[in-house]
Amino acid sequence: MTTTLITGASRGIGRAAAIACGALGQRVGINYAGNRAAAEATAAAVMAAGGDAVLLPGDVADEAAISAMFAAIGPLDNVVVNAGIVAEKSELADMPAARLRRIFEVNVLGAYLTAREAARKLSTARGGPGGAIVFVGSAASRLGSPGEYVDYAGSKGAIDTLTLGLARELAPQGVRVNCVRPGLIDTEIHASGGQPDRAQRLGAATPMGRAGTAEEVAAAILWLLSPEAAYTTGALLDVAGGR
Repeated sequence: MTTTLITGASRGIGRAAAIACGALGQRVGINYAGNRAAAEATAAAVMAAGGDAVLLPGDVADEAAISAMFAAIGPLDNVVVNAGIVAEKSELADMPAARLRRIFEVNVLGAYLTAREAARKLSTARGGPGGAIVFVGSAASRLGSPGEYVDYAGSKGAIDTLTLGLARELAPQGVRVNCVRPGLIDTEIHASGGQPDRAQRLGAATPMGRAGTAEEVAAAILWLLSPEAAYTTGALLDVAGGR
């Protein structure tokens, strides 16, 4: 049975990806930071879809928690580095250091720590089976999110760079590394940033005229994890409605 670990899998894109993996009969590691009830609901949905689920609590910014998560999941085939946060709409001049620190700890350091553990476990040069890593970045990395979330956008720019470098590093070691960059997707993350209607409001102005869904992003993630993407590594795949 294929095993896929997904960080931040209790809601939004992570949840949709977990359920999609379950529908393929996979064993899914569901990482979550604090909302156990939401993680349990995701696990139930994964099992209802035909998969198996393992709950993996832990803040991705905590190195010990990341190590424990990878130890608990056991043999592994794929990793989806999805966990990320955003803060309320603000200009950089008004952002306190505590906000910036937390954004970068979760979105950048957390992604690097997760990817490091994935590389250690998957690399054929280190005794692993090979596999695939997919980062969930953001179209914000190329748009900058001025007047809203330049901190978040910058953190996702780091994910683009990590994807490109790690893909080349791990290609000879049997591991493919790619990134999906969602645009305006209708998930709970906008509410956590103080703008629950943001995806619907701004999505109407995209070339496709609507916000995207978590399931549409999950479909791109699953393709990058699949054998159909066997010759794809180092890709930055936009799922952004043409924005």
